[in-house]
Amino acid sequence: MMPVQAASEMSFDTAEAVLVAGPTASGKSAFAIELAFRHNGVLINTDSMQVYRDLRVLSARPSMEDEQRVPHFLFGHVDGAVNYSVGHWLEDVAQLLPEIRNNGRLPIFVGGTGLYFKALTQGLSAIPHVPQNVRAKVRAEAEGLSAAMLHERLAACDPLMAAKLRPSDPQRILRALEVFAATGQSLAAFQHQKSPPLLDSGACEALFLAPERGLLRQRIETRFASMLQHGALDEVRQLAARGLDTSLPVMRAHGVPPLIRHLVGEIGLEEAAGQAVAETRQYARRQFTFVRHQLPAFRHVSV
Repeated sequence: MMPVQAASEMSFDTAEAVLVAGPTASGKSAFAIELAFRHNGVLINTDSMQVYRDLRVLSARPSMEDEQRVPHFLFGHVDGAVNYSVGHWLEDVAQLLPEIRNNGRLPIFVGGTGLYFKALTQGLSAIPHVPQNVRAKVRAEAEGLSAAMLHERLAACDPLMAAKLRPSDPQRILRALEVFAATGQSLAAFQHQKSPPLLDSGACEALFLAPERGLLRQRIETRFASMLQHGALDEVRQLAARGLDTSLPVMRAHGVPPLIRHLVGEIGLEEAAGQAVAETRQYARRQFTFVRHQLPAFRHVSV
């Protein structure tokens, strides 16, 4: 495993782009900003929650001061009411890259969403377009149903895809239901048909920041306490006041559901914080697993 200092001093003269992944609270943003300073780079958000303008604090988006130090792209540019997807993100990246390269800057992709990195370097499954009226019908029928109940509904019509998805993942379950409703086929049938990747992974430098697990657990707890001190509760209060569909990605962000439960008086703040920390730790474990199985080109960096 490469030390972080050695990684920061690498030469990227021949790299098409630098990819900086890692679990939540691993210090990716600070590391990527340092690389951008050294190598005339710009940062491109590769985190599915940091795209939302509603969640600067809870998504640990870079501060406004950091965003002024080096150019940042695709951070906080999406309204929470939008069901933003990896496909939307790839479209945004495809528009950005030519301008960045024409300006002689090094693209530095930074974030914790492994699926974004995989789609960027391996291509995206050619999932068919779902008409808006079909999507609206599926979501109306799903209103008020738990994730487990949605999973049962998916298993009844598409057992192949249901077996691939966790019963606690309502967003992906809904997506599978929408595709089946629109096409009559399993989402799994389309997943082997891929679009060409935007980047050649062999021409990129791909790094995965990998803190020691015990240290990472403590960082996650400390960081959430800091989020609460810096306005996370007010941020969630404003988000909840919008009355958005609870199945939207922004409403499922780590910390949002338990803090909403606290705001409506169901649980205390300490319990809400405990749930948020536990969910985030579980997510960090899944991030390690994803990169191990799905992103073999990434070099691990000790931090």
